[in-house]
Amino acid sequence: MQTRNNRRKTPVTVLALSIAFALQANALSAIAQEASPADTTAAPTTSESEDVDTLGTITVTGYRASLEKALDIKRGEAGVVDAIVAEDIGKFPDLNLAESLQRIPGVVITRDAGEGRNISVRGLGPQFTRVRINGMEALTTVGATDQSGGSNRNRNFDFNVFASDLFSQLIVRKTAQADTDEGSLGATVDLRTARPFDYEGFTFAASGQASHNDMAGETDPRMAALIANTWADGKFGALLSVAYSERQLLEEGSGSGRWANGPSNNGFARCAAGANPAPLFPAACAADVYHPRFPRYTLMEHDQKRTGLTASLQFKPTDRTQFSLDALYSKIDATRDEKYIEAISFSRGASQGGKPQTLVRDGVIENGALVYGLFDDVDVRSESRHDEWNTVFKQIGLEGEHSFTDNFKISGKVGTSTSDHENPIQTTIIMDKLNVDNYSYDYRNDPFKPVINYGIDPTSGTGWTLAEIRIRPQYVENDFDVAQLDFNWNISSGFRLKGGVQAKDYSFSTRELRRASEVSVPNFTDGTRIVPSDLTEQASLSGINGSPGTWVIPDYQGVADFFDIYSNSGTFALTQRAVNTRSVDEEDRGVYLMGEFSADLGSIPLSGNFGVRYVRTKQSSTGIATASGAPVATTVSREYSDTLPSMNLVAEVAPDFLIRLGAAKVMARPDLGFLTPGVTVNVSGGARTVSGGNPNLDPFRATTVDLGFEWYFDEGAMLGLGLFYKDVDSYIQTTRVVQPYSASGLPASLLDGTGASVTDDFTFTVPLNTPGGELQGLEANYTQPFSFLPGKWANLGVQLNYTYVDSKIQYINAAGANVLKTDLLNLSKHSWNATLFYEGKRLSGRISATNRDDYLLQAPGTEAGFNLDGVHGQTGTTTVDASVRWKINDKLELSLEGINLTNEAQESWVSNPAVTLPLDYSETGRQYLLGLRYKF
Repeated sequence: MQTRNNRRKTPVTVLALSIAFALQANALSAIAQEASPADTTAAPTTSESEDVDTLGTITVTGYRASLEKALDIKRGEAGVVDAIVAEDIGKFPDLNLAESLQRIPGVVITRDAGEGRNISVRGLGPQFTRVRINGMEALTTVGATDQSGGSNRNRNFDFNVFASDLFSQLIVRKTAQADTDEGSLGATVDLRTARPFDYEGFTFAASGQASHNDMAGETDPRMAALIANTWADGKFGALLSVAYSERQLLEEGSGSGRWANGPSNNGFARCAAGANPAPLFPAACAADVYHPRFPRYTLMEHDQKRTGLTASLQFKPTDRTQFSLDALYSKIDATRDEKYIEAISFSRGASQGGKPQTLVRDGVIENGALVYGLFDDVDVRSESRHDEWNTVFKQIGLEGEHSFTDNFKISGKVGTSTSDHENPIQTTIIMDKLNVDNYSYDYRNDPFKPVINYGIDPTSGTGWTLAEIRIRPQYVENDFDVAQLDFNWNISSGFRLKGGVQAKDYSFSTRELRRASEVSVPNFTDGTRIVPSDLTEQASLSGINGSPGTWVIPDYQGVADFFDIYSNSGTFALTQRAVNTRSVDEEDRGVYLMGEFSADLGSIPLSGNFGVRYVRTKQSSTGIATASGAPVATTVSREYSDTLPSMNLVAEVAPDFLIRLGAAKVMARPDLGFLTPGVTVNVSGGARTVSGGNPNLDPFRATTVDLGFEWYFDEGAMLGLGLFYKDVDSYIQTTRVVQPYSASGLPASLLDGTGASVTDDFTFTVPLNTPGGELQGLEANYTQPFSFLPGKWANLGVQLNYTYVDSKIQYINAAGANVLKTDLLNLSKHSWNATLFYEGKRLSGRISATNRDDYLLQAPGTEAGFNLDGVHGQTGTTTVDASVRWKINDKLELSLEGINLTNEAQESWVSNPAVTLPLDYSETGRQYLLGLRYKF
């Protein structure tokens, strides 16, 4: 293993290798005689030939080789860095980039449809992580279910756009340095695609897999291939890779629709004195009793196709000059059908739709929640939602470098990327069966798997009323244009000066369309809204036990064709939805200067870097504001700058034992949703209010310190401990502040006709910069191949890591009052990963378990009774994956992989100190893949 200080070996390592050589001397002699029979000088042989593999593992391949390369990268960096390296095409450790990254200490993921979507690093959520692809910042966004966040309109990078086969290396940079792009509080993730000079001469590799999901009962293809070659004595090279996969799965579970409490917040409002008839279970009418807003079963059918291409050309005309042209294309196409049956009465007032008040006949209250109830006059709802969406990502980049002398070179890059997300069909058709008696729900046995009795035959298609037709197409686009020029000047043997300038233009735009009135639906040919039974179909759970397991839903395609709902005319005409029609443009201009040094501090080798990065951000935000009831297109521009010093030191206090120290100031730009000037301005008498976004937000800013200890005690082995501290200076929360209108930066024209002036005080309910908090934690990391064991046992190895993070943020409510102090959103206090691997001559395999603790999704909560000291959260998960590979010969390999072998479910909840209640639950099943790989 080549490392920064590989000239030094610990006495323990030298002794261990000496013993290994001594133990294997006879076995090696036997191999030598077999390879060269005429060599009479070979040492005598023994019968211990099977033990030869123990020493043979010094030259390693497969998963173990990937680990060694990753440790080489980690050790050679000045900052705190972790890496994942694919040994070859089709051999990336995981099928999904996010799922690979969760193997790194401090990295945890969120999932959508059973697949990794976003990452959080050291307790800081996805919005605090920046991603670069081939050295250039990029952003990809996808669509999702409402409970998974819907279409991504923020700075969260959606990793499920890409097949992992397209990438050869992932690097997570946890500390800042001056030559790394700004914009991250958590980490900068570098994704790198393969290049032709990575291979020696002609290379061709291809892999194919059959992927089976046990819940869906479907088997789908997954394929990847790479071809590369170099010519003209290695001066020119070309590479092309392709990856294609299909994925069909079911997602099944339940939902509560959040929880409400008190007579004024529920649909069973027969609680007032003198109501006739009186409630039969009056305890349910107490102000502090919670009930689900619309308890339901959920069934989602996902169908995804993912296509990816990379191309790379490299040209090295001289030893001093090199150019690389890289292109990346990825497209994910998805169709999703969501099917629900629920009770809608509990989420709306008794008078809505002219329905009678719901009667509570019986119930059970536990910890302040009505966990069992029996009701009359309940409106039962059945929904069918159909989504068709795709995301297309394109990037092209040109890099070059030239060495003018042995000590001075310049390098540069220019490139562009686009992520275009389209969700042209997002349609929900809803039908109701009104005033049902004998409806009940029961959360007592398992809060995430309630038993629901709808009081009707849920499979009957008769007697349902068409209630709503929702049509909500969505579009999101992100574009980056990047240009950078750097110099690298080796001033002396112990000091190098680096510097550069960067221009980065980023643009974001999103729009959503909706019908003017989603409850305005036409009648059927019989003159009523009663849905004909031939326009209904059945939905059935298959992976979990529901009650009912089968129910009737609207036939989406049948109803859509019957009413020609996509005509965009009449009652089905679409208009822009103001809150999601907005854009942000940023011009980021940066310059940095950084010194790299290496010296001896007495007998201790000391190296590192120190520098400063200055960046200026020009921002222009556009949205549709509402003033005096009329929509007004509004643009607000502003500018801010940041000076970001950083330092990273590495001391080799003993051979192969490193101590790292890093410190920096960092920043992350506000979420895109916060920046919209699409506000609502209201002047009514003496009341003057503004609500919505805030385009004048300052970025998140923090000061970070890292201290790390790393012991590279053997080949491919490492024991490490990292301590980290972040002082987050400012956080962003929606709250209330009174200030003159002129202080908002909003255009004065929004006050035209209101009678108010810009000097008047307004009450703003908008996102504001609020005090942050401290975050601290530790990471422990242990990797070791068991090469010291005898025989085949030497092929075993282990990779373990553990992370602890603690942070407290003071949360405030809309009135600006302190309500609770608790964890950052997306922060899991504890997380760990354990991998046991085996890398033999022909057989290799590994099993991995990954765990993250519970974490918060929202604070404070939104429900009545939960908005002062309540939170929304997600239950922690432990996922288990495994893979086995058998090398048939030097070119052909057979593989079997299993993902989510324990069928780990996703559970979210709402909680305050008195009670924890379920929100959503889903299962997606286990995934098995049988594959074959060929390399020439």
